[in-house]
Amino acid sequence: MTAHHNHLEVIRALLTTPATWAVVGLSDNEGRTAYRIAQWLRARLDMQVLPIHPSAPFDPPVLGSPGYAALAAIPDGVRVAVVDCFVRSELVGAVVDEAIAQRERLGIGAVWLQLGVIDEAAAARAEAAGLAVVMDTCPRIEWPRL
Repeated sequence: MTAHHNHLEVIRALLTTPATWAVVGLSDNEGRTAYRIAQWLRARLDMQVLPIHPSAPFDPPVLGSPGYAALAAIPDGVRVAVVDCFVRSELVGAVVDEAIAQRERLGIGAVWLQLGVIDEAAAARAEAAGLAVVMDTCPRIEWPRL
């Protein structure tokens, strides 16, 4: 298996096309990196953000959405362009597999594994399923590079 390489054109397309991002690991904890990056995605890049967290739904909503406990809990008809993964590397494979399983129903086009989140096998599975993959970086880090 070859190592995954991020492609600038994929990153550019994901960050410049307003869409819905399902942020796995996003909760109502404003001190967490997932919260700050999701807030930035929404405010700076005009992305809609759906929290995906086992303790969802949230009351009050987080960044405008009550959230969902899993990707599979997102209702039919909701389109998700990117699944943004704020989970540990050893857990991200299951999230990627769920994104692959929900790809057609939700219209998922990409998975983004955050800074420090690395799983070469999961990236290869996602790419084989037709998903774009960005791994081991953060949208906020990549944005100025565009």
